[in-house]
Amino acid sequence: MRLTFLGTGTSTGVPSIGCECETCVSIDPRDKRLRVSVLIEHAGKSILVDTSIDFRQQALRADIKYLDAVLITHCHVDHVFGLDDIRPLNFRHGAIGVYANEPAWKDLRRIFQYIFQPSHFGGGLPQLVPHTVVHDAAFMIGKDLEITPLEVIHGKLPVIAYRFNDFAYATDLKTIPVESLEGLRDLDVLVLDCVRLKPHSTHLCLEEALGYIEILRPNRAFLTHLNHDILHERESKLLPDNVELGYDGLVVEG
Repeated sequence: MRLTFLGTGTSTGVPSIGCECETCVSIDPRDKRLRVSVLIEHAGKSILVDTSIDFRQQALRADIKYLDAVLITHCHVDHVFGLDDIRPLNFRHGAIGVYANEPAWKDLRRIFQYIFQPSHFGGGLPQLVPHTVVHDAAFMIGKDLEITPLEVIHGKLPVIAYRFNDFAYATDLKTIPVESLEGLRDLDVLVLDCVRLKPHSTHLCLEEALGYIEILRPNRAFLTHLNHDILHERESKLLPDNVELGYDGLVVEG
């Protein structure tokens, strides 16, 4: 299994427009964060989690040439507004399966109405094959990659975390229901939401993220969806040995 962090930033990205804080003016490339997304590669399959608003830039940087599927965690701007940029992949390889839960599909069909209910022609449209995911109902992509959707709560919004064999990706959450906690045990790698140091109303802060990691005990954990309160070099010193801050371009093998 190979996981590439395409983006590790919160909804505004880092640096934040107009900000001159220590992180936003940092020259450390690990403090430059596009909006959050990851690429999973295993047994010849390539899976994108979220078409972030920065997807075009991320795809060019990571040299993405083909996707077997796109998984959507939830329908917030920073996670899905790059959906139109899958078109060049469609031109070369045809339609791509897109997986999301029912609340996300409701919003996707509203926001991207031009895709699902085209009213005129003249411009290319993303070619999607919609699939609806359900909590704890695993499915396969290829023969060797089992994907299990697990519901987590982002404020009041149900968001889908995804488990890929013994890797898992859980972003944009404040709480993990008990039944989803069970689905996140026995992991080699856990990627977990951690928006900032102090508490947040809809995201995990550092203390809360580390609390869940202590409960779940993955072999390795990486924090993502980081805002500009988190300076990579400084905050890395606060972490246990098996926990790291994710950064754009980081590749994790397992």
